[in-house]
Amino acid sequence: MSRILVVNCGSSSLKYRLYDHVDPDGSGSTGGGPVVLGQGVVERIGEPDGGPPDHESAVRQVLERIDRTGLTAVGHRVVHGGERFAAPTLIDDEVFAEISELVPLAPLHNPANLTGIEVTRQLLPEVPQVAVFDTAFHRTLPDSASRYAIDSATADRYGIRRYGFHGTSHAYVSRRTAALLGRAYEETNTITLHLGNGASACAVAGGRSIATSMGMSPLEGLVMGTRSGDLDPTVLLHLHRSAGLSVDEIDDLLNHRSGLLGLSGANDMREVLRRRAAGDPAAELAFQVYCRRLTFYVGGYLALLGRLDAITFTAGVGEHAAPVRSAALAGLEHLGVAVDPDRNAGAGDRLISPDGAGVAVCVIATNEELEIARQAATLVATG
Repeated sequence: MSRILVVNCGSSSLKYRLYDHVDPDGSGSTGGGPVVLGQGVVERIGEPDGGPPDHESAVRQVLERIDRTGLTAVGHRVVHGGERFAAPTLIDDEVFAEISELVPLAPLHNPANLTGIEVTRQLLPEVPQVAVFDTAFHRTLPDSASRYAIDSATADRYGIRRYGFHGTSHAYVSRRTAALLGRAYEETNTITLHLGNGASACAVAGGRSIATSMGMSPLEGLVMGTRSGDLDPTVLLHLHRSAGLSVDEIDDLLNHRSGLLGLSGANDMREVLRRRAAGDPAAELAFQVYCRRLTFYVGGYLALLGRLDAITFTAGVGEHAAPVRSAALAGLEHLGVAVDPDRNAGAGDRLISPDGAGVAVCVIATNEELEIARQAATLVATG
């Protein structure tokens, strides 16, 4: 059993969780399962009249709050591992430098991740530090899924490929789905839908990611709270040539003023659903575009997997927006996919498909911090 501190530094927040009795193999076979000794969120880091002035101050605050006695490891979420990191990795000076070199691929997140690592290494020099990468779960993507159809030499020179994100969530949820169904993980095919302010889909075949919607960055794929998801690349060229927008202005538009916000004026699905119920046509359009994109990816991933055992919704929208779940899967009954209205309206980890459905539809609360803790514990235990 291990005592693991998880540090998850976002661009303007820090989530932490201290676990005891973490099973390295995640099976729970050694009894009891993990115990949460402490947890919390530090928000509005670096914002005027907000929280701490920077991530260093935030990490120091967290380490002052918790009992650091007997720590086995500190697990750090790192958003981008590039092509170098395909698994949890013990952090030394060389690894730290290599993560720093990946900052251009994740300029909003990797710097914060690095600060969390740097401060905890300073304050806990004897405790192993483990980097768990959002991209690592997707390193099993076949070349046909990870390569873009552009000049290969240019792609190789600049690291242009599909990396995928939300990997720790997709790993946790797909494993939890197999357990909920009473199936062996390595024999279960699942489509996992991580639907929060950021959103991504993943096709998981026997524990291996074979397709995912996010690409070189978290911008590609599904419609999100403020991100556009898929669009014709010519849109970028047109905005630059005809509208005179700079690269930075286009970046801001697609990442911060698009998605649900761009379509309806609200980036929170709860508000979109409220406005939709009140008859707002913009909210109705945003809802339809959002769900149509989900249906598109579910259908495509079902074809890629060949045999599908489950579709699982997770994260804020996935766990709580029943209308999204039913609309996204509507019309797929001939493929064995259906949602039971009464079960869909329930709460907690559960099946929401009717009895006898060919494909199980599930709702499962994600737990990225626990996944990070288990991966860190496994790495430390195996040396």
